Amino acid sequence: MDLTQRRALVTGANRGIGLAIATALANRGVHVLAAARTEARADRAAHEIGSGATGVRLSLDDPGEVRRATAAIAEEHGPIDILVNNAAILTPGSGVGVSVEELSESMNINVLSAYATIHAIAPAMKARGWGRIVNLSSGWGSFDEGLSGPVAYSVTKAALNAVTLALAPALGPEVKINSACPGWVRTRMGGLGATLSPEQGADTPVWLATLPDDGPTGGFFRRRTLIEW
Repeated sequence: MDLTQRRALVTGANRGIGLAIATALANRGVHVLAAARTEARADRAAHEIGSGATGVRLSLDDPGEVRRATAAIAEEHGPIDILVNNAAILTPGSGVGVSVEELSESMNINVLSAYATIHAIAPAMKARGWGRIVNLSSGWGSFDEGLSGPVAYSVTKAALNAVTLALAPALGPEVKINSACPGWVRTRMGGLGATLSPEQGADTPVWLATLPDDGPTGGFFRRRTLIEW
């Protein structure tokens, strides 16, 4: 597949899995819009990725503003063909030990802001007849695996999976939307004891971001293999 005419927006691209995904896409010829909370972080990420990247500021605190900012990014830099919703927060705590405010913050960043980027970009993808959307999820967000992580993270990743499943039929086969579980990755969130490098964790999201026209949509994947919700 010739990806040299494609443009990707990767949220949380300044470190960890996001940086690894953005770098891998740029290495495949995609022009990457490396999004981060501040302009300085975004510019540093773009410099690290290389000539195939441009830094863009995108803070995910306010979903309404996220939609407006994402639309403005597409207007300034050109149509976005690939969207990788990578940025997320992990709030510790289990059960009702997590406050309503903490859960609300996690929902805003992990789910509603991800939906806002899709809402801003997907209609134009559908109109052009091509698009790839990847939502970075987790095994902790899988009902099949027991929603076994910190409660705010598990609940919001399960909700993000629901966004993937609910939107797939409406987007149709040309705009493919999938969730990816990268595994346990050595990042600030995953910790130094994790079993996978960021580059290894990026493999499945990058694969989903560059699927051929006969590739899957509306699924949840780990190690390029379909897993249960």
